[in-house]
Amino acid sequence: MGKKKGGKRLGKKQVSELLQNLFQHNPNETFSFKQIFKVLKLDTHPLKMLAIDVMEEMAWDDFLLKVSDNSYKLNLKTQVQEGIFHRKANGRNSFVPDDGGTPVFVAERNSMSAMDGDHVKVSLMARRDKHIKEAMVIEIVKRAHDTIVGKLRVEKDIAFLVTADSTIVHDIIIPKRKLKGGKTDDKAVVKIIQWPDQDHKNIIGQVIDILGKTGENNAEMHAILAQYNLPYKYPKNVEEAAEKIDAAITPEEIARREDFRDVFTCTIDPKDAKDFDDALSIRKTDKGLWEVGVHIADVSHYVKEGSTIDKEAYARATSIYLVDRTIPMLPERLCNFICSLRPDEEKLCYSVIFKMDDEANIKDWHLAHTVIKSDRRYAYEEVQQIIEEGKGENAEFLLKLDALAKKLREARFKNGSVKFDREELHFDIDETGKPIRAYFKVSKDANKLIEEFMLLANKTVAESIGRVKKGIKAKTLPYRIHDQPDPQKLENLREFVAKFGYKVKTAGTKGAITKSLNALMSQAEGTREQNAIETVALRAMMKAKYSVHNIGHYGLAFDYYTHFTSPIRRYPDMMVHRLLTKYQDGARSANKDKYEEFCEHCSDMEQISMNAERDSIKYKMVEFMADKIGNTYDAHISGIQSYGIYAQIDETHCEGMIPIRDLGNDYYDFDEKNYMIVGRRHHTKYQLGDPIRIQVARANLERKQLDFTLADD
Repeated sequence: MGKKKGGKRLGKKQVSELLQNLFQHNPNETFSFKQIFKVLKLDTHPLKMLAIDVMEEMAWDDFLLKVSDNSYKLNLKTQVQEGIFHRKANGRNSFVPDDGGTPVFVAERNSMSAMDGDHVKVSLMARRDKHIKEAMVIEIVKRAHDTIVGKLRVEKDIAFLVTADSTIVHDIIIPKRKLKGGKTDDKAVVKIIQWPDQDHKNIIGQVIDILGKTGENNAEMHAILAQYNLPYKYPKNVEEAAEKIDAAITPEEIARREDFRDVFTCTIDPKDAKDFDDALSIRKTDKGLWEVGVHIADVSHYVKEGSTIDKEAYARATSIYLVDRTIPMLPERLCNFICSLRPDEEKLCYSVIFKMDDEANIKDWHLAHTVIKSDRRYAYEEVQQIIEEGKGENAEFLLKLDALAKKLREARFKNGSVKFDREELHFDIDETGKPIRAYFKVSKDANKLIEEFMLLANKTVAESIGRVKKGIKAKTLPYRIHDQPDPQKLENLREFVAKFGYKVKTAGTKGAITKSLNALMSQAEGTREQNAIETVALRAMMKAKYSVHNIGHYGLAFDYYTHFTSPIRRYPDMMVHRLLTKYQDGARSANKDKYEEFCEHCSDMEQISMNAERDSIKYKMVEFMADKIGNTYDAHISGIQSYGIYAQIDETHCEGMIPIRDLGNDYYDFDEKNYMIVGRRHHTKYQLGDPIRIQVARANLERKQLDFTLADD
């Protein structure tokens, strides 16, 4: 066939690989046959003919472009794409094209030094027979991060940054003079000054901040934020700009607004809240209706577009709630003092005022800039007690608000809203930040009362802009959108719940599917499998996000929905306030593309903040269990992966993993669709939701990881 190369004959496969490499490493070059034969040392006639045949096939495959009868180049149009690189600890790296196409596998040897989240240019490789599609990174367009967080290890001549991130394959070397006084075991933020390339294998960095000793609460919480490139301190100049704001409310300002200072008004929040961005007022009108005011802090009155404070708020886009602290979007003077609707203080608000009957049917509503004075600051627990006992301070007003909220809620579920009351894990912590109790917070009537009126306000203002007569174009507004569930995942849910004897609809109208989902949730409530079913159902749901292109909110079953009610802690609400104010003054529609960009940024930041919040919970969970090694607990399986099973302790809701290797001497098959693993020899089955007894084996704070084993008993 061909000549021998290193004792092997060159076959079609080898020639293909040689050609592929040549074109891929020279993406912009056109090669003539003559050049190709020379470079690849193809000096026999059969080999040359074979190469020509292979190139024909590659052109047919869209991998190559035929430039002339005897020359080819790489087909950049289909072969070179830009997108995001995702690095996985198990080497199954992938590339997701910018146009949202399907992810493509990138082998470690073809990934250059791309890190997770980098924006890269790849060349798609010619498909090998019976192989999956693969890509090769040819350029790193933009690094996702140039800072990395880890633990310092300082030795005699050299220092390293050791990271818990298993996707970082290279050691990070730090020259001694760039340590900034850091010592072994310090948590540090390191800026990369040299990435790996052809000549250098290692990453070289310099310390830009020492966060404290590993294991110290402050250092660990700041490390979580720094790891996601989130701010852990407030810039001086922004604090100073906030100090200069005049908090006084002038008589002229009050005259411009609707005055609610004499109407009963209160805030209802968690007992440890400091920023109150919403208040409710209620009074009976002379027509026998109830006037309910949803009053939202008028943040945009104080924070002007393009100001120093506004730029910082936009960059952050949201407040972040770690277990033991809040990283606010706005400087403290604004969020806890000037804008916060504190009791017995006059405050400026932007309000949605409803007039409704006893059945919570809305007879009239309007939007207004107002001035209020809250009569009372309630914690959820206090209002809950009043609702349960039917008596207490201002009971008649609170009981009325509760009764109206229950009517609104009932109507919302009737209309197809999805019922997901997920419990949230909380910790009580001592003054050093150490968790002393883990418990689940369940949403009660007092929480739901506030939630219902906030949903109503958000929905109403969104409809006021979005719902227009046929033929008229709606003005630009950031909506909170939520797409329909993934049909394949719904199908998985149907098959999964059938094992427990439940039915769920996966086809039909939106309303029919939701109704069926809600019925499923109700039937599973209080059962052993409740948690597992909720988990699988949640996975079928899409994530909500911000966009100016409205597709409605599936989970709430609202055609129009926005975020208006929390401008102290969310930037989209501030954008909505500004646009509504402009539109009330008769302004033209804002630039859609510009606002879509803002929406994308806010959606991204929301996701990143949620990841940081989740990490802080994981860290506290491991810290809480660290002195309970060897203890056994009742638990249930909360997740199944090919490498192990996750279990959640029933009593504390702390979650850990039992690696496959600790499941006894068997080989397990992972059945992804049915959320279970099955032993080949003994046919032992572990399925999502199963009760098991576990023993706490290891608590690794560095990796925020709990390891369990099966308890012998």
